[in-house]
Amino acid sequence: MPRGDLFPDIAPFETGLLPLSSGHVMYWEQVGNPRGQPALFLHGGPGAGAGAVHRRFFDPHHWRVIIFDQRGAGRSRPLGELRDNTTPDLVSDIEVLRRFLGIDNWLLFGGSWGSTLALAYAQAHPERVQGCVLRGVFLGRDSEVEWFLHGLRRIFPDAWANFAEHLPPAERSDLLGNFMRRLSDPDPFVHLPAARAWSQYEGSCSTLMPSPETVASFSQDRTALGLARIEAHYFVHKLFLPVGGLLAHMGRIAHIPAEIVQGRYDMVCPPETAFELAAAWPKARLTIVPDAGHSALEPGVRTALVGAVERFRRR
Repeated sequence: MPRGDLFPDIAPFETGLLPLSSGHVMYWEQVGNPRGQPALFLHGGPGAGAGAVHRRFFDPHHWRVIIFDQRGAGRSRPLGELRDNTTPDLVSDIEVLRRFLGIDNWLLFGGSWGSTLALAYAQAHPERVQGCVLRGVFLGRDSEVEWFLHGLRRIFPDAWANFAEHLPPAERSDLLGNFMRRLSDPDPFVHLPAARAWSQYEGSCSTLMPSPETVASFSQDRTALGLARIEAHYFVHKLFLPVGGLLAHMGRIAHIPAEIVQGRYDMVCPPETAFELAAAWPKARLTIVPDAGHSALEPGVRTALVGAVERFRRR
């Protein structure tokens, strides 16, 4: 897939491992301009981890981009660890990283679960947020989780069948509970096939047109295990969000500017949620990409995201 609308590949100018609570260790990196405007990239999932392509949404001459892998995800250790892995833990980790790097405030950039975490962090620490660029909005409500587990069957019956049929028929009435049981099993012969089934399902539904490249990236063992195990864990616990959910606390960040980018045919996180968020956020600008699904790397979405970041740069 050509990605000429993204900035060129770039290597980090600094990387590190930061000890956290309960034995977790965070991988982090910085790219771009060491004296530039700080921006924090928040990956999806939860549990998906970040990749090199995520550095390319930002002009490296202007931005000091901080990217990290959340607890249990990507290059953070231990992979797939669920102990003390909650949304408040991740919000706390972001503050640990901010203080460690000596940053006063930053732009938040997050898609899918990354949008959820960006909102949770901004509502907890609004004084640390310059603005938000959000994509494929997910608010973690029961209806959104139910859509992912069951509603997608209406649009992707083949992908859903492959997902559900990983379980024996007697267990399909509780997809989440029975996948969680397998994903948390210590035996790789149990948890890895379950992780691949979960992750391939998500990857298959993430693009407007079929993308074997996307499905293959979701199928890699490390990606699949982190994504599936941690995502199921968060779903079981209602995403560890506050009473009333994120929309109930939008008053805390009403003054913060935001850019929301949403694919019209996003089936993983349908556009209804982005519309509701924009309606509750006076300073938000909503851009609907007419020919895109969920993935940040679909042509229209990545162009819109780069444009959104550039508008913050010009501010």
